[in-house]
Amino acid sequence: MLAAVALTAVGVAPSAGAAPVPGRDVTVLTFNIHHGADPADDLDLARTAKVIADSGADVIGLQEVDRHWSARSDFADQAQWLADRLDLHVTYGANLDEDPAEPGDPRRQYGTAILSRFPILDAHNTLLPRSATGEQRGLLEADVMVRGTTLRFLNTHLEHTSQAERLSQVKAIDAIVKTSSRPTVLVGDLNAAPDTPEVVALTERLKDTWPVAGQGDGYTYDALNPTERIDYVLASPGIRARTAEVLPETASDHRPVRVELRLP
Repeated sequence: MLAAVALTAVGVAPSAGAAPVPGRDVTVLTFNIHHGADPADDLDLARTAKVIADSGADVIGLQEVDRHWSARSDFADQAQWLADRLDLHVTYGANLDEDPAEPGDPRRQYGTAILSRFPILDAHNTLLPRSATGEQRGLLEADVMVRGTTLRFLNTHLEHTSQAERLSQVKAIDAIVKTSSRPTVLVGDLNAAPDTPEVVALTERLKDTWPVAGQGDGYTYDALNPTERIDYVLASPGIRARTAEVLPETASDHRPVRVELRLP
């Protein structure tokens, strides 16, 4: 993957109900796919693909994506499989990268992916801070050419066991976001509620689209009986959130979040 150019942040203004503007509107989706398995841990990547297709999203951030990882996902390259199935561009960020079980097989990887209807110009995965016992996490960055406008699209999955670790990861993400002069969207499973210090820190620079354009509590976890809001779409100032919704899907243990945005 090519090294990405530096990022910047720009907020979110409401625009719900406005008519689409060709060339400026883009629909994004964030979805923790749980390696293509449903809440009962039954693998069905085709069902995951259908959720993505039915959402009509243009740019999609996926978390918990396997790449030749293990038998739990049939050792598939899930990112490439989904891209081929849906006819989308793809970039992948390996946060865990291990030797294959058998010599000569592909490396075993686990991380995040970005799918896009639009060309991906540059992409880069930055490994985030972690403790000696924490799982390696990352920030996958992609410059996406949306009808003549370059959108900086970021995708992450923060540590679930330690708030201190999440705070250090947020600090690293913010250091990247603040250098960007382009319209920027950050999506992902932040493993934290909206009023926690880590989410508050992120939303000082990037605005949470849900309070602007969503209705209700926005709960995304768990998929069968959601009681927590931990999956987010954040956008820089100048990007307008037109609509936001949690899709009532149970293809994973998380529900996906779909947001219609208007670029500046």
